[in-house]
Amino acid sequence: MTLPSWQDWLFSIKAFTTSMLALYIALSFDLPRPYWAMAAVYVVANPLAGATSSKGLYRALGTLIGASASVLFLPMFVNSPLLLSMVVALWTGGLLYLSMLDRTPRSYVFMLAGYSLPLIALPAVDAPQTIFDIASARSQEIILGIVCASVVAQLLFPIGLSSLLSSRISNWLGDAAAWAGEILRGEGALAVTLQARQKLASDISGLDILISQLGYDAHTRGVTRQAGQLRGRLMLLLPLLSSLDDRIHGLKSQDRAIHEEFFILLGDVGTWLQAVDGPDRAVLFRSRIADLRPPAQAVDWDSLILDSALARLREIVDAWHDCLVLKKQIATGDSRGERLAFRRRRTFSRTRHHDYGMLFFYAGSVILAVLAASALWIYSGWAEGAGFVLMVAVGSSFFAAADRPAPLLLSMFVWCTVSLAVTALYQFAILPMVQSFPLLVLVLAPPFLVLGTLIPRPQLSMLAMLLTVNTASFIALSDRFSADFVSFAGGGLAALAGVGFALVWTLMVRPFGGEIAAQRLVHAGWSDLAQLAAGDRVEDQRRLAGRMLDRLGQLVPRLAGTENKALSTIDGYAEIRLGLNIVELQRMRNRLTPDERREVGTVLSAVAELFKERLRLGAAVTAPPRLLARIDRALATVAGRQATPARRSADALVGVRRALYRNAAPPIYSTMPEPMLLVAE
Repeated sequence: MTLPSWQDWLFSIKAFTTSMLALYIALSFDLPRPYWAMAAVYVVANPLAGATSSKGLYRALGTLIGASASVLFLPMFVNSPLLLSMVVALWTGGLLYLSMLDRTPRSYVFMLAGYSLPLIALPAVDAPQTIFDIASARSQEIILGIVCASVVAQLLFPIGLSSLLSSRISNWLGDAAAWAGEILRGEGALAVTLQARQKLASDISGLDILISQLGYDAHTRGVTRQAGQLRGRLMLLLPLLSSLDDRIHGLKSQDRAIHEEFFILLGDVGTWLQAVDGPDRAVLFRSRIADLRPPAQAVDWDSLILDSALARLREIVDAWHDCLVLKKQIATGDSRGERLAFRRRRTFSRTRHHDYGMLFFYAGSVILAVLAASALWIYSGWAEGAGFVLMVAVGSSFFAAADRPAPLLLSMFVWCTVSLAVTALYQFAILPMVQSFPLLVLVLAPPFLVLGTLIPRPQLSMLAMLLTVNTASFIALSDRFSADFVSFAGGGLAALAGVGFALVWTLMVRPFGGEIAAQRLVHAGWSDLAQLAAGDRVEDQRRLAGRMLDRLGQLVPRLAGTENKALSTIDGYAEIRLGLNIVELQRMRNRLTPDERREVGTVLSAVAELFKERLRLGAAVTAPPRLLARIDRALATVAGRQATPARRSADALVGVRRALYRNAAPPIYSTMPEPMLLVAE
């Protein structure tokens, strides 16, 4: 692990200063638990000012919802422990389920509201008449910490989202340009290239999180629209590049050399892409692409593939031009500039894929864990049982969405133990000698300043936050010193037991890793394709591509951690191209002649059967030769037709053929249709 940078130290100093400010104000107003204000600062602390504000808002909303639920439910069910336990468990798990459905920073509202109920209500079961005062104090102190964190983040050396977003965009475009360069050199099938292109899909999720926070930063609020437009074009580039790679492979697989002019054009476009600059050059490339389009009478298979490759190249040029223009607008904050080439309807939507079954299982396991922990508390009569149950709820909720939550819970257990040891040192050796607030600040500085440097690091952020928050909570600073070893030890053991119980429970009910989730993602894609081909679902191309790309983004990190060779061979981009072409065939189907409609229908039926068989067998069975024959027969039927539906259907059939039979020999016809432009096929 590298040493903290000066930016890490600056962030840590800001966070500690803010926490001491919140603690001082809470002590000045004689709030009952001022350490909650201190802890709240570290919960929402983020190096980016906008992210601090957004997380602070979401935490405030989640706390208020959880506090309101505590005031409502505790008086109603306090005399029925089992019913109260069921309400707490269902509330925690239900809101956790909603949180996992919303894969944006806003999801924090639901998760926090879920575990705030046991956090606030359970310690008050012996004095339910005080629940309103406790909930009110909790809300006030947390909101105080949030306000302090937001104000300091905006005023003291603020770091905006603009520079980070521009850097992420530049890195993404650089990676995409590297992939494009490999494609244009004919290296698109290399294993390294396949991994790189899958990583691009998952990286868009990180951009999504940044874009969702732009509205909370005063300096980036004006570029939110441009960032959304850029995201759509970044998503568009992925299947376009995959499609161009496929067409180049199709041309090279023939016993004819690629035209020299086309090869030179590919090299020039690749150089332009890797420069990540000069959007004005797109005009020249559009003209050169138009000059290379095969004549209308050249309708053989090879010319069709070449024309399709040029069509994809034209769209890549247009999309890249838009990315460069929007990147400049975001960096400068000036929305004026060149006109964008793509209309909104030709980009992809932000449709999400949700595995409702797995999410329900994750939430259900948390519900059962809280119920089991509550039963242990009720039947044991443990005085510190409330702390035990609430830590089960908190620990289970934090890592519920992870494929392998057990290692994370183990780390939480270890660091909770460390924070308890540090707290014991302060409670019984250091704090008894502190007589003033400045001296308190001085003695708290060393551990919190060191821990604060870990929060900006993504791989350590969650655990560092838990360690700082737990340490602040266990120390339990108030306006007068009062240390009771018995109560401290009881509360600490309850917290450790809660995290330990969550760990053991997770090992029992979730022993599997990410492989099952990966398999379900693959099967969901097959189900989509089967339903689309069978005509059971009417789908918009933008929504379909957005959902399939989102699914691919979820699949990529899981494939990296699996040893399943069958899963690692899945080509998500080929399935996206196939899905878009199926949608196009379904759209054109009713506009074809009866003979054409019948032949296209046989292809769609066979594709549906192929993916239904894959679902039945749970394996990526190879497309049968009879489906290839049906595709070629359908192509022969629509070949040479001048009507737009027939030409577009022919182009879509070419895409289906290339997606399912990449290495098949080309069909031989006397005439072939002139291909039409698709956004991504």
